[in-house]
Amino acid sequence: MSFRPWLAAVASSSSRAVARSPIKRSIRYLETSSTASLETEDDWTDLQLRRAHVGYLSNKYGSTQNAQNTYKPRDGLHRPAAQATISALLASGAHFGHSASRMNPNFAPYAYGTRSGITVIDLDQTLPMLRRAANLVRAIASAGGQIVFIGTRPDLRPIVQKAADRLGSQGFHVGDRWLPGTLTNKIPLFGIETVKETKVVPDLVILLNPLSNMNAIHECAIEHVPTVGIVDSNVDPRIVMYPIPANDENTRTAELIGGVLSIAGREGVALWEAELKRQEELEEKWNRPNYYGS
Repeated sequence: MSFRPWLAAVASSSSRAVARSPIKRSIRYLETSSTASLETEDDWTDLQLRRAHVGYLSNKYGSTQNAQNTYKPRDGLHRPAAQATISALLASGAHFGHSASRMNPNFAPYAYGTRSGITVIDLDQTLPMLRRAANLVRAIASAGGQIVFIGTRPDLRPIVQKAADRLGSQGFHVGDRWLPGTLTNKIPLFGIETVKETKVVPDLVILLNPLSNMNAIHECAIEHVPTVGIVDSNVDPRIVMYPIPANDENTRTAELIGGVLSIAGREGVALWEAELKRQEELEEKWNRPNYYGS
């Protein structure tokens, strides 16, 4: 007597179904590729011609995807786009805000609406403000200004480091912690000789997480240093001079915005270096002896 009648019924029905099936299990293992060997030179030539024809059809009608144009997760950090688009911002999750109950009243002009209790940021506002910030970074870098990138979360440290590296000697970054008094208490921190000989106050500060660096924002306001910051829906946009409404907790959003701003800064650095080179050539030309033919 079986204690599991349902198990016996399932086993018997399965065995009957297998017995009635005309398809053998061996069909599963049939090979569809030809195993004929290449015995003559004509066989080898025919194989090469068929391969070339398949390659031609693949290149003409197939996908154009390759290793260079295929997206990789690390591209946002190492190969960022020079120009931002609405689709790129949307794909990075820049439109996700905080809970609607936490929205700052001053953020209302940059909110598209709410969905499922979450504030949706208006990317039609984000894109022009990001481009405005990129133009600012390019203009300051082209004038020889120094730019500081601040991102003190662990996931933001490689972003600000890469962004500063793109600007060369004009770029700096803070990835661990902003030391209070860096701008307002320069002499005790750096020494009077360093303050006299070295430029300590930057020309622009870019913050990827402004709420965690309010000390830096206050010091920049005291020293009249313009600031650019990613502002989420729970933040007052007035804390920075050039706000960029976007999701400040998403690493991909920070990579996109930091990459766009740093590439704009790199373009400005190239313009500054070209201007310096032109001035050097002009001075060398004016100081050249017998320039007027005398």
